[in-house]
Amino acid sequence: MGQQNGKTALWALQPEQLLEQMKSSEKGISRDEAAKRLLQYGPNEIARKDKRSSIEIFASQFSSPLVVVLIIAAGIAYFLEPAAPTDTMVILAIVVMNAVLGFIQEFRAEKALRELRRYIPLKSKVLRDGEIIEIDSREIVPGDMVHLNIGDVVPADIRLLHAEDFTADESSLTGESVPVLKGTSAVDEKRDLPQFLTNIAFMGTTVQTGEGKGVVIAAGGGTFFGRTAAYLKHAGHETDFHRNIGKFGNMLLKAIVVMTALIFVANAWQNRGLLDSGLFALALAVGITPEMLPIIITISLSNGALKMAKKKVITKKLVSVEDLGNIDTLCCDKTGTLTEGALSLRNYVNLEGVKDERLVVYGMLCNSLSGEKRAKETGNAIDRAILQSSEAARLQPDAGKFTVLDDNEFDYGRRRISVVAKGSEGNILIVKGAPEAVLSASKFAKIRGRKEALSEEIESEIKSKISAFEEEGYTVIGVGEKKTAKQETTKEDETGLTFAGFLLFMDPPKKDAKESLRLFERLGVNIKIVSGDSPRITRKVCNEVELKIADGRVITGEELELLGEKEFEEYAWKYNVFARVTPEQKYRIVSMLNKEGHIVGFLGDGVNDAPALRAADVGISVDTATGVAKEAAEIILLQKSLGVLAEGITTGRKTFGNITKYILNTISANFGNMFTVALSSLFLPFIPLLPSQILLNNFVSDIPLITVSTDNVDKDFVRKPKRWDIRFISRFMIFFGLISTAFDLALIACLIFIFNAEPALFRTAWFVESCLSEIIITFAVRTRLPFFRSVPSKFLIIASLETIFVAVAVTYLAFGAEFFQFVPMPLEILGLIFGVLAAYFAAVEIGKRVFFRENRAQGNSSHAQQAF
Repeated sequence: MGQQNGKTALWALQPEQLLEQMKSSEKGISRDEAAKRLLQYGPNEIARKDKRSSIEIFASQFSSPLVVVLIIAAGIAYFLEPAAPTDTMVILAIVVMNAVLGFIQEFRAEKALRELRRYIPLKSKVLRDGEIIEIDSREIVPGDMVHLNIGDVVPADIRLLHAEDFTADESSLTGESVPVLKGTSAVDEKRDLPQFLTNIAFMGTTVQTGEGKGVVIAAGGGTFFGRTAAYLKHAGHETDFHRNIGKFGNMLLKAIVVMTALIFVANAWQNRGLLDSGLFALALAVGITPEMLPIIITISLSNGALKMAKKKVITKKLVSVEDLGNIDTLCCDKTGTLTEGALSLRNYVNLEGVKDERLVVYGMLCNSLSGEKRAKETGNAIDRAILQSSEAARLQPDAGKFTVLDDNEFDYGRRRISVVAKGSEGNILIVKGAPEAVLSASKFAKIRGRKEALSEEIESEIKSKISAFEEEGYTVIGVGEKKTAKQETTKEDETGLTFAGFLLFMDPPKKDAKESLRLFERLGVNIKIVSGDSPRITRKVCNEVELKIADGRVITGEELELLGEKEFEEYAWKYNVFARVTPEQKYRIVSMLNKEGHIVGFLGDGVNDAPALRAADVGISVDTATGVAKEAAEIILLQKSLGVLAEGITTGRKTFGNITKYILNTISANFGNMFTVALSSLFLPFIPLLPSQILLNNFVSDIPLITVSTDNVDKDFVRKPKRWDIRFISRFMIFFGLISTAFDLALIACLIFIFNAEPALFRTAWFVESCLSEIIITFAVRTRLPFFRSVPSKFLIIASLETIFVAVAVTYLAFGAEFFQFVPMPLEILGLIFGVLAAYFAAVEIGKRVFFRENRAQGNSSHAQQAF
């Protein structure tokens, strides 16, 4: 569409010129010509996304560095203990389970495209060889003459040549909240934007009223709808969660490779044998690997998803639970989000601007609907709003004093509806409609209760009032009246009216909109309104809900169309209210914000929102949305409310906090323990821990952390959006890992120099200390607050106590002696272990204050807050 090879845009051509350019006629094209064009242009359907085989999709799930680390760890664990492959089976089970989950998610983009195709009707009526025939909509080609009737889904982009009272619901494509009146006149418009092309019926929209006929100017992927679908051919960009899991895996892999190599070389240099040195180094590699991370992430996200579901927030993709909590920018439409999503009668004023209840009574009588039930189910949005208003309920007795005798139905030529109603003062003709249409049929104006001739001055004042109301965002309806002796009426009677006043309508803001916006402000989430509706209505709504408009500017799609790439990026970042934007522009706004490093959520429910939903870190839709929007989204709201969404964000932040607790605790403890093992192996005459003991230590110490998903999260943590920070994790790992190492070495010194412990007793004692230290230290590092001011969950406490008991008990059992070469420890050594653990816990409590204070001093407080 648009300019074609330098020619005039198709919507700007006269009918004869258009048919000539499309090589068609009023009788359509021939069947033979249609067959040729079908071969030339292809079927009228949305292009299919290139498919990968199931094997390729499944194999791609194993490309993450973290998954590679785990697979290597599983192989090492089996090599070390082939007779008891428990660790191997656990690690592989975790890897496979997460691969299956990822495999399922890969089909989402394809599903979205399949859903888009449902908007194309199966059958359409076209003219071929001068005959009206019904064909499969996929066989429609450019140049076809198509007939459209009320209720039809438009099968292609069609330039209308004939239209009778034709309106289209374009909300799914453009976001316009009111059906659009369509005409046949050429449109002198250079901008390739649906909102301005009033002589085109667009693919995927619905005929609301009337009927029409036109020539197909674009089909399939060449339509506006097809261009929207093209953005869905690409899988959504990599989310912040996936990016940082990859970075974390890379960091871990490098640390493991370096440490393993150094330990192997150091032990081999001390003539401990290549095999023993290799086994020991490989055991350390497994020991530092947080193999339970994927399963703990899955459990935490699943628990978060269940909690969100109870708050009417449904997640289709587990990782989106964390991404939702981390968003710092939310893009959304105003309709149904800030507003109720339906027109409401807001005011009724005469020409002096004073409320006049008689205007409401007239609106109730001059109405295309009858009966409360019908008013709720169907019909004109204006008439429905009048009958459902509180004023109508209150004034029903006044309306009941009139009897409607006859009516003239509304049509889009007159843009009016009229009735003759009998009252106590005789019959009266009541006319209601577009204010300009009522004014053009008026000869008088009711001013200060008196009928005065409609002078040019009065008419100008009325038009100024209409413009002022529209600038304020109202949908304006004019009301006129005149006495009549007739009991039956025709459209020709709509003359000589007295212009009486205005009925003013608006999609009202939700009652909780202001509080919801303040809640998002407290959560540190910036709101950007990205609407397909008009700038004045968008501005009006934003003002009513007290959403501050950046620089007082509402940026329109036309302005964005004129910007270069760099300027567009600056506008997306700087401004927060956009109106009359196209699907492509919504997509670009979200993409630019992602490029700036924001974690972006997008809330939308129409076909026009689908590209932006896919581009966002978190696509959010509602259960009443179009199918394609729900398929493109990761989060579905059972209630379209910012308040509900805010609760989901809070839950997501709590989930992120608990996952972070595991990562920071495990990675620092594993690093500290393994660093101690590596360091002590350089001066001890024996290997400090056997490979099997290292594997058992790593496995047992992770068990209570499975319950970390149930843990409570400090209130301060959920106040701001969080981000993964690999540098922060690295600093945390080294800082607290070295504290762990210091107390490990203190225990080792006592065992060697005070108790003269033999190798078996030494290994047993140090196994217990290293295992228990990782468990108890959780209660210090799980919060930035002093540990006694932050209450952990009862499940974490119970699981930790049970695991501590098992870790100690296994060293006294025959099972531990047979499989892991443990020996019973005397009570004084147990006392030493618990004394070291108490000192270690106290040191970490002090250390975390120092750590976060130093980070703030270095200007890294943001990183610190991202972790806690």
